Amino acid sequence: MNTRIEALVSQVSQIIVGKEDAIRLAVSCIFARGHLLIEDLPGVGKTTLSHALARSLGLDFRRIQFTSDLLPADIIGNSIFDRDKQRFIFHAGPLFSQVILIDEVNRATPKTQSALLEAMEENHVTIDGVTHALPTPFFVMATQNPQHQIGTFPLPESQLDRFLMRIELGVPDRAAERTMLKGSDRREMLQDLKPVMDAATLAESQARVRKVHASDALMDYLQDLLEASRRRHRTGLSPRAGLALLHAAQAWALMQGRDLVLPEDLQAVGAAVMSHRLGQDAESTEEVGRPLAQSILREVPVH
Repeated sequence: MNTRIEALVSQVSQIIVGKEDAIRLAVSCIFARGHLLIEDLPGVGKTTLSHALARSLGLDFRRIQFTSDLLPADIIGNSIFDRDKQRFIFHAGPLFSQVILIDEVNRATPKTQSALLEAMEENHVTIDGVTHALPTPFFVMATQNPQHQIGTFPLPESQLDRFLMRIELGVPDRAAERTMLKGSDRREMLQDLKPVMDAATLAESQARVRKVHASDALMDYLQDLLEASRRRHRTGLSPRAGLALLHAAQAWALMQGRDLVLPEDLQAVGAAVMSHRLGQDAESTEEVGRPLAQSILREVPVH
C-alpha cells in the first residue's frame, strides 16, 4: 500500500513541482474521506492539482466553474416533465461524479454555495422530496480566491466546516519554477497521466485509515488542542472539528506506514484542518486562522 501511496505522490509531484507537502496533505484529505479547499492567488496550480489527483486515482472527474449567476439547479440538476410518461424525470447535474472540482467557489452567491451543504455532509441530494445518492467515492475539491479580491462572496462558517482541510500552494521556489518553465506544458502532461490507484484501492485505504490506533494519551493531546482553541478564539473548534483532526492525523500516519497515531501526525495536519475553522479577523481581511492554529500547535504541550 505504501508503494502505491508514494507512487501517487511522486506522479502528482511531477505536475505540481516543488509542492510535495501540499500534495501529501491533499492525499491524506482524500484518504480521510474529507473535502479539500485550496485557497491562493490565480495561476499557482490549484486547478491543475485537482486534475492530477483525479487522473492519478482513476476516478470520474467533473469541473464546475462557479460564477455569480450560477443557480443551485445548474450543479445539482432538476426534474423535467416527461409528456410520454406523464411524470417528472430527474436529470442529474454535474455534481454527480466521483471527483468534483468547484473552481472559484467564492464567486457564487451564498444561495448556490449552500446547495453543496447536503451533498458534502450526507453524500446525497434531495430534489422535490426525493433523495438521490451521489457516486462513491465522492470528493469535492474547491478552489477559492483570496477574500480581498473583487467579486467574491465569503463562505459562511457552516460551509467552511464541511471542508476537512484548507491548503495553500503559493509561488514555487526559484529552482522549482525553473523546472516548470523549461519543462513540458502541464496540460499536455495531465493527458499522459495513468492511474496508480483505482476506486477499490482507494476504498481499501479509506477503510484502513479508521483502524489506525489513537492512544488515550494521544486523545488527551487532541482534546488539549481543542480546549486551547476555545480559549483563544470566540468559538474555537467544535467536536466535529476534533473528529476531522483525528481522521486527518490517522490518514497521515497511514501514509507514513504506521498503524498508530503520533502527536507529530496531529501537528503535521493541524494547521490545514484548524485554520479555516478559526476564521478571519472580523474587522479586516487579515488572515488570522493559520497563525492562530500554528500558535496553538506550538504552545500546547505534548503528553
